Formats: sequence, C-alpha cells, structure tokens
Amino acid sequence: MASEDGPAPLDPRLNAFLPALADIRLRGRVEAEAFAEGTFKRVMAGVAPLKRLPVDHASLDSEVIRGEVVRVFGDTADGWSFCQCEADSYVGFVPTEALGEVAPAPTHRVTALRTFLYPAPDLKLPPRTTLAIGSLITVEGEARTRGTPYTVLAGGEGAVVTAHVEPIEAALPDDFVAVAERFVETPYRWGGRSGFGVDCSGFVQLVLGLTGRAAPRDTDLQARGLGEAVPESLAGELRRGDVVIWPGHALIVRDSDSVIHSSGHHMRVVIEPRAEALRRLLAAVGEPMAVRRVV
Repeated sequence: MASEDGPAPLDPRLNAFLPALADIRLRGRVEAEAFAEGTFKRVMAGVAPLKRLPVDHASLDSEVIRGEVVRVFGDTADGWSFCQCEADSYVGFVPTEALGEVAPAPTHRVTALRTFLYPAPDLKLPPRTTLAIGSLITVEGEARTRGTPYTVLAGGEGAVVTAHVEPIEAALPDDFVAVAERFVETPYRWGGRSGFGVDCSGFVQLVLGLTGRAAPRDTDLQARGLGEAVPESLAGELRRGDVVIWPGHALIVRDSDSVIHSSGHHMRVVIEPRAEALRRLLAAVGEPMAVRRVV
C-alpha cells in the first residue's frame, strides 16, 4: 500500500534484489549494480535449503524440494545460487549443486510421505537419497525385482517403489485436513516445508499444495493472502479446514474439538484438543492476526 511518502518497500522475501544483483523485472524500482532475467533450473536434490545468506551456518528460511523450478539470477564463487522459487515466489540462496536442467519434464509425483531412491530396482541396495511427498520425478520405465514393482527414473538416476508414486496427471486429494493427518509425528523444523520436517506455516503451505491449492510461505503472508477472512475471527463459527494465524504460528482446525499443526511447543506435528491449544496460544501470543477459510 502506498503512503504519503511513496510506495511501500518491496518485500525481499518475494522480490529478488541485492545491492549487487537484482531481477530485471524490478528495474526502476530498486537500485542494483546489475540486473538479470534469470535462468530456470529444476531442483534435483531430495530437499535443499533456501537461505537469506549464502553461508552454511545461516539460518534456514525455507526449503525447495525435488522437481520444483527456481529462477536463478546468479551464482556465487563458493557454490550458492541466488534464486526465486516459482511455486511460492520465495527468494534466497540455494546450493548450486542441488539444481539441474529444467528438461525433461516430470511425469510422476511421490505420494508416500518419504520414499527411497535406489540406484537400481532393488530394495536391498543402499539408497542414493530419500525423496519427500510431492517430489516430482521423470520416469522412463518399469521393472520388477523379487515380485516388487519399481518405477525407473530417466537418465540412470535409479528407481523407486511403484506404490509410492503416481502419474502427474492423476487426480489430487481434495481434503487437505485428511492430508495433514498423515503427517502426525513429523518433526518440527524451523524453515522446513517437506515430509522430513516442517514448521507451522510450511506445514499449512505443504498440505494445501498437496491438494493443488497455492499458499504463501510465512504466517504474515498467509494472514493477508490465504483464502478468505472468517467473519469475527475466533468469535465466529470455525469450520474444518479453517486456518488460525498468529504472528509466528498457524494451525488448522480439524473439527469442533481438535486442531492439527506443526507445533514448536511439542516439536512435532500433533493433533490436540482445540480448547487446550487455543488457550495456550492466547496466553502466549494473544489474539490471532487472522482466521482464514480455504475452499
């Protein structure tokens, strides 16, 4: 929103600009030594960190997962790429080695919370890596070893158990609360947004994304832009799937008696009594910023 002093400053989480380099689409709005159109790359690692600073010890802001596309504006000499995630517009530095070419296009998605990528279609082999739910892969064939069906990835990457993936054109589930329930006991991880570990807003974004619904990354962004506002906030009628958002925390209403969230208090995804969770959060951080309804 503009003010008498001019337009509001651009959010660096959602706009790619540094003193030395910026997205060419921001020319005229920010100052930088150079501007770049960027090059699209695909995440090839199972999960990769997205950080505000290009150093190993920097805190985790978010993550990118296998198959997601990022726009890379430039690379550092020590192995980091300054980029913007196409899925949620989040900006940061990702390890360059985690990225590869956009082609070939993915053909399948991972539907298990986690699955192993084997070097060949044989579960007795040591896995090369682990893929999280929602990861996108390109498949070139099928195989069967000792009766177990495998899906073989293109480019000699290996194989995954066929029961853990589905074609990318398959229908997505619609009930994101039911999807959320699958994550119970998943560890809380600050900055996490995958089946390996999630923070509160990453959990909301993740389970909505698995049903084909886009969601912003952070709680303040979700409070402003997720779904529609619920009239009267907590004083109104809460329904299954409503998202209650405080500064720094978000939870999903499961039913009239319970909620589900990735809780820093419990350090994992939990289902807990709604009255108990709301009482604790109201005492700790006060009234929520918003209650949003996703349809």
